[in-house]
Amino acid sequence: MDRSEERGPPALQMRGISKTFPGVRALASVQIDAWGGEVLALMGENGAGKSTLMKVLSGAYQADPGGEIRVFGKPISITGPQVAKEAGIAIIYQELALAPNLTVSENIHLGNEISRPGGRLDRRAMIEDCRPLLARLGTPFGPETLVGTLSIAEQQLVEIVRALHRKSRILVLDEPTTALSARETDRLFTLIRQLRDEGIALIYISHRMAEVYELADRVTVLRDGSYVGTLEREQLSAEAIVRMMVGRDLSSFYTKQHDATGARGEVVLQVDGLTDGGRVHPCSFSLHKGEVLGVAGLVGAGRTELARLIYGADRRAGGTVTLAGKLLPARGPKAALDAGIAYLTEDRKGLGLFLDMSCGANINLGVIDRDCHLGGRLDRAKARMRATRAFKSFRVRAASPAVQVGSLSGGNQQKVLLARLLETGPKVLILDEPTRGVDVGAKSEIYRIIDELAANGLGVLVISSDLPEIVGICDRVLVMREGSIAGEVGGPGGEVINQQNVMVHAAGMAA
Repeated sequence: MDRSEERGPPALQMRGISKTFPGVRALASVQIDAWGGEVLALMGENGAGKSTLMKVLSGAYQADPGGEIRVFGKPISITGPQVAKEAGIAIIYQELALAPNLTVSENIHLGNEISRPGGRLDRRAMIEDCRPLLARLGTPFGPETLVGTLSIAEQQLVEIVRALHRKSRILVLDEPTTALSARETDRLFTLIRQLRDEGIALIYISHRMAEVYELADRVTVLRDGSYVGTLEREQLSAEAIVRMMVGRDLSSFYTKQHDATGARGEVVLQVDGLTDGGRVHPCSFSLHKGEVLGVAGLVGAGRTELARLIYGADRRAGGTVTLAGKLLPARGPKAALDAGIAYLTEDRKGLGLFLDMSCGANINLGVIDRDCHLGGRLDRAKARMRATRAFKSFRVRAASPAVQVGSLSGGNQQKVLLARLLETGPKVLILDEPTRGVDVGAKSEIYRIIDELAANGLGVLVISSDLPEIVGICDRVLVMREGSIAGEVGGPGGEVINQQNVMVHAAGMAA
């Protein structure tokens, strides 16, 4: 459909946009069109170039020569953030840029304050100036409310109100629901539809398919810094979007190469009566070499708590853990790691990675003692070789291991953390929500890594809230409910692993 004939020129046209950093071409002749009165979803796996493209649009980055940006049909050279704002472009990032010690009104007018003669701020005028806009959007707070007292969802509203106060007609929302509850997300979606109906062009960046189906009028997909294509609403499907994002079909995601049906390996991990005396009731199970064992259950079922007991991160009130035939003493995580259990936390940023350190330093952190010479000097060449090998094996997308890990996408951060754990040479790997916050392309890579580890004889315990993931990658599934193992699905002679059978046990409906 030729929308330029149907609706006139787009609110935003970007053509031939390229961006090169030292050693990396982040964008290669990308194009995008966004019309007023529509929601355009911008999709692509982490590292595809979405954020870079939006930073070019916002003026944070300068594009390479040769591209063109048009706003409402007029060419514009965006040389900095102020130029973008004056052109009516606003971007709401995941990390909100508000001053918590100022009021709503002061944040909305920040940089554009109303002053009295003599230069003093006219706070009353600023309050009255933004009151109609707050009322129009139905905000649950007033102009005099201190921003630091608002929830994340309400602070996000302040950002949107600030953009509209500046007469923005092109609004970019970058993963806006990451920190929102279901109810807050519904309210945000209602507001997005309202803004769309008022003629604003909205660009919505997300990797959540359900959100895209609910909101998007069109979807533009980037892959590896290049424009892949655009789908109209009637063309949207998970298969089509995934194929464009990662270059292959959805059905290839869960292909198992390790032998899940042959003779089971020997038991590598035995858990008997393990309990913390509260959240986790006595739990018993075994994990075999070369097996991917899933742990499923509803929120609050005790899955993470069980994993932390096995690893020694929390104190046991009873029970035992046996690893490769040897009783594991309850002496904390270091004892578990030294014995051969590695644990990937669900909170990779808060509890897993050192975000201000390089990828190489993070990868080598668990085995730094291997690189020490007499006198405590480090063999840095050996550490670099190890990090380079891990980068290649895990297909980490970054210029080099010297790059700061905090600058990587979620999927690449997860690969770096996995690489660090595997350098310790574990016999058992516990993965807690291994694909949380990563896109479909990175998920596929992580599934490949898990499959290869099982094929090489490692025992893998996977905790996940993603039922298709549990069904797709696991050979057997333990289902937890209210702190206990309520049932088991799969394994020799067991029930078929599917979402229905897992949910029957998770919801307590099993006979």
